[in-house]
Parts: sequence; C-alpha cells; structure tokens
Amino acid sequence: MSIVSSLSPRAVQAPESGIVEVVNYARGRDGLLPLWVGEGDLPTPEFISRAATDALSGGETFYTYQRGIPELRQALSDYYARHFDITLPVEHFYVTGSGMQAIQIAVQALTSPGDELVYLTPAWPNIAAALEIAGTRSVGVQLTFEGGKWAVDLDRIAAAITPKTRAFFINTPSNPTGWTASKDDLVAILALARKHDLWIMADEIYARYYFAGGRAPSFLDVMEPDDKVMFVNSFSKNWSMTGWRVGWIVAPPQTGQVLENLIQYSTSGVAQFMQRGAVAALNDGDEFVQSNIDKAKRSRDILCDALIATNRVETLKPDGALYAFLKIDGVTDSRKAAIDIVDKTGVGLAPGTAFGSGGEPFLRACFLRDPTQIQTAADRLCDYILKL
Repeated sequence: MSIVSSLSPRAVQAPESGIVEVVNYARGRDGLLPLWVGEGDLPTPEFISRAATDALSGGETFYTYQRGIPELRQALSDYYARHFDITLPVEHFYVTGSGMQAIQIAVQALTSPGDELVYLTPAWPNIAAALEIAGTRSVGVQLTFEGGKWAVDLDRIAAAITPKTRAFFINTPSNPTGWTASKDDLVAILALARKHDLWIMADEIYARYYFAGGRAPSFLDVMEPDDKVMFVNSFSKNWSMTGWRVGWIVAPPQTGQVLENLIQYSTSGVAQFMQRGAVAALNDGDEFVQSNIDKAKRSRDILCDALIATNRVETLKPDGALYAFLKIDGVTDSRKAAIDIVDKTGVGLAPGTAFGSGGEPFLRACFLRDPTQIQTAADRLCDYILKL
C-alpha cells in the first residue's frame, strides 16, 4: 500500500483548486495582471496594521476568548447596527480563523456525514469541497443564465430537497456570477427552509459590494428571530485583509456553546493581536470600505464595457460582488483558455471549470484593482478575443 493510499479517502479525494492551479502555473511572471483570485491590489490599511502591531508589542500573545474578544464582538454588533439596521447583542457573534473556517465550523454544526446540503452553482469551489471533506453530500442547483444575466429558479431548489437535506448554502451577492438575490428571492428561499425545517447558511461576504447603492438585500431583512439562519463572513474583502485569515459567524445565541467547542477543537481561537486589528477595521474603516466599493464599481464598468463592446463576450455588469464572469465566443474549455490567456496576454483569470456546474465555459476576472490596471487588462483581453 502506498503512503497516499493509506490516508483517509475523503482527504485523498479532496480536489485541487482549479483557481490555484492557474495561479501556480503563472505566479511571479513579469508584467502579470493577476485578476484570478478574489482580492484587491491594496495592502491592509496602516490604521488596522498599527492596532495589531501595538497589541503584539504590548504582549497580547496569550490564549484568549474562544468566541472572540469582547471588544471585537461588540464592534461586530455595532457594525451590523450601522449597515444592516438591526440590533444584535454580542451573543450572536463568533470570531473564526477566516471566512473559510467560518464555513467549516458551520458545516460541522449543521450537518453530519451522509447528510446533504443544497447550494447554488456556479459557486466558489471551497464550499463543495468543505462539504465533501466533512462527509456531507454537496447538491448543486444551477442558476439560470440568459442574455448575460443570472437568476435563481426556486423550483429547482425545491426539487433538490430530499429527506437527507439539512441546509441551504446561499451566497449573495454571488462569487463568481455576481447574481444578487432580491428581497423576494430571500423571502421565497426562507419559506422553503421553514417548510422543510432546514437551516440556511448565508454567505453575505459581498453584501457591501452592491452597485445599485447601499448594501445588498440580506436574510436579516426578512427573517424572524427564531429562523434557522447562520451567517458566515470575513474581513478579507472589505478591509483588504485577505492574508489575515480572520472571519466571523452570526448565529442564534442558543448555538454558542456548540460553536465555541468547535472553535476550541480546531484553532483554540484567533490570535488576540489580530483581533485588535479587526476591531480597528470595524470601528474606523467605513471610509476605506467605501473607497474600495467605489473603485470596484469604476473598474467593473471599464472591464465590462470593453468586453461587451467586442461583441464576442456574453456577460452583463454584475449587480454585486467583485467579479466579471464572462463567456467568450468559441471558448469551450475554460481551463485551457485561462492558460492560453495568461501566456499570451499576461492577464490571470480563473477558469469557470473551477466553479462547478454551469461555470464550465466561463472565465472569472476580479476587478477590485486600480482602474488604470483594469484598463490595461481590458485592452489586452479585448485584443486576444478579437484575434480568436
């Protein structure tokens, strides 16, 4: 028996990320414009880093609260009061080691091996992988795509429910499609969950990146206090903190001891000095977040307008999130295309094959970058497309 074959089958079968495959292929090339991963081009703001540095220098390096330091949980409560117009006591908030860990903790809390969880595709690949590694079957329900526009088909969701279904995973605004649920969509999905006594795992990480203004509709707008909804989120996108790996969960207080236990047996809590940086982000970062949103909107318009003008790309400007999900005429193998594009243009895109059912012919470009860089990327991509 080989070394690898003696490992857990679930671990061995964990798929290689189709996004990371392209990143590893081209990382470090001169002149590269990396639009393949979901992050911006700015480092973490100094006021956030300084708060963490001061805490580190001040000796905040010991074990700390598993649920998060009180100051951070209060800052999260205040953040939701400002931006979601809702009063949630600190007992609703749990700090995790990244948004990815928030998903893993939620999966462990909501499902058991052999259960099923329904999610919308195309989707960020990590959700399906996290489910399968945990022994939960991931059941993808494809969004509809017509005229460059994505939409949810509630009948498809209803048809995917079985006696083994335990939860829905709803990411809105969506990575990679930009689909953004309307309030009516959320009401209908919540009604299905209530009817079948299911949980909703709500990934609203891009809620502030809503280009109609304000923020995107949230389950918080339509749910009742006793609804089974667990929110997963991250500091990564809003505050340029992707490398920090700090996230949070919003959940009913009754789940608190369960979530604390799961955090304890995974990471034993997030480093306190990093949490101090997160406090600064929430309390003092609204202006920075708005500047990121404004930049994303400008860059979205530059990239999408240029691609659409080729008459060779099927896409529309997304309503939310940070991505153009584009379908180029004649491209059927997006993995091969992503490699070809980075070789010939120096623009790094993520292949749609990485995003599951319905994403195969698409490519994803993250536009949270300086508009001048996005203009250069758009020029290179349009030149490539028009030569196909």
